[in-house]
Amino acid sequence: MRVLIDTCIILDVLQKREPFLQVATEVLKEVAIKKCYGLVTAKSITDIYYLLKRDIHDEKGVRCVIKALYSFFEVVDTLAIDCYNAAFSEMNDYEDAVMTETGNRLNVDGIVTRNLKDYKLSCVKAFSPDEFLNYLSNADDIIAHKMAMQNYTSGETTSHNDIDWN
Repeated sequence: MRVLIDTCIILDVLQKREPFLQVATEVLKEVAIKKCYGLVTAKSITDIYYLLKRDIHDEKGVRCVIKALYSFFEVVDTLAIDCYNAAFSEMNDYEDAVMTETGNRLNVDGIVTRNLKDYKLSCVKAFSPDEFLNYLSNADDIIAHKMAMQNYTSGETTSHNDIDWN
């Protein structure tokens, strides 16, 4: 599953914003352990840089954080066509429309955001962090069930001859 992670989710973790910290941390953990493929836009990276620098006034420290983000996420470009299409979007928030158009062009499976109300008219599925984590959990259950059924139908289960009956 390929998902675009909204800036707010990353900032919830980096700025330890309550009450969002725990669930945002879980989302980033799922990306880090590769249960999903996380993408962020280059614009998100610059926004994160600006907001962190404004808060902590430590250029070197903020750049270390930015470098670390590159190890967890694929950083994707927003193109002029994304901005153009967003201008014609029915979405109320232009920045969220740009995020949606970028995600649509990249054919992502969803956008993880706390800001669901602005994504009501999005052409890309928007997940709250909780919805996303539930979706991943259910997907794991479905995959495990399918694998068990494949093993059962292919005869890869334990046969009665393999069991020590004594």
